[in-house]
Amino acid sequence: MRAKPLSKNGVIGLCSPSHVPLYEAAPGQEIPWSREYKNMIAGMEREGFFVVQAENMYKDTWGFLASDEERGADFNQLAADKRIEYILFGGGEGAPEVLPYLDFGLFKANPKRICSYSDGTSILNAIWANTGLETYYGQNPAMFTGWTDYNKRHFEGHILSDNMTAHEKNSEWITCTGGAGEGVLVGGYTMNFALLLGTEYFPVDNTEPHILFLEDHEKFGGPDHVSALLGYIEQSDFMRSVKGLIFGNFCDRPCPELCARLKVLGERHHIPTVYCDDFGHGENHAILPIGRRARLDADRGELCYL
Repeated sequence: MRAKPLSKNGVIGLCSPSHVPLYEAAPGQEIPWSREYKNMIAGMEREGFFVVQAENMYKDTWGFLASDEERGADFNQLAADKRIEYILFGGGEGAPEVLPYLDFGLFKANPKRICSYSDGTSILNAIWANTGLETYYGQNPAMFTGWTDYNKRHFEGHILSDNMTAHEKNSEWITCTGGAGEGVLVGGYTMNFALLLGTEYFPVDNTEPHILFLEDHEKFGGPDHVSALLGYIEQSDFMRSVKGLIFGNFCDRPCPELCARLKVLGERHHIPTVYCDDFGHGENHAILPIGRRARLDADRGELCYL
């Protein structure tokens, strides 16, 4: 199931399951997050969009986040609001706590495009797995404070339309193991995806083929950290369904150790694997549609949507 594109003058719903956008650091003094969100919202409005902010978005009930119930209520509020065509939220920590409070029936009854990245991995994959509604990985509200041409083309091709019938690359991919495979796209930030596997919030059919995309960054841990997380994924029942792997930006330069680890994974499971800098925690924020059937050709460096 795919929601209709965001209209040129449509409504964007904002929530924040993984960080507090605003609280008072001292009387009358706002922390930088509040100023940044004002700039994000102003950027959305300059482009003609109307913005609805979730009711609990600025609460810090737990001192570092709104409560899990409040953050879940925010998603359900935005899902139920028929004016909203696009739900957008950023990363941080805390998204997995929200999953028990999501009303998946609301998302299924009121389909809309939903996008995030990083910690949002848990929510995006859970919504797709429980509703069949495609979600979108790769961008966050900060995009509206300064678009690059590459990021804007992905927003226009995946959110404002369905014009992107094949993934647009930022640069040439590194082929770690060759070959081609087809399946349904799933994935995101490596740690969140690994922890989601096997839970009741990711009821995927492991007999259905999947193309897995993952990303991580050296600021969170080295290649050894990523390798350990890949090990958890490889040991899961889900891995039997994986027919190809795309890994996103890890650092400002290709990482030989990570590429070698991806080669081991590809050879062990007889699947194509590639490394790129198109998406992740860098400058480039390509969008990958979770739930879309796709074909990965590692030899040609192509991802085509079917």
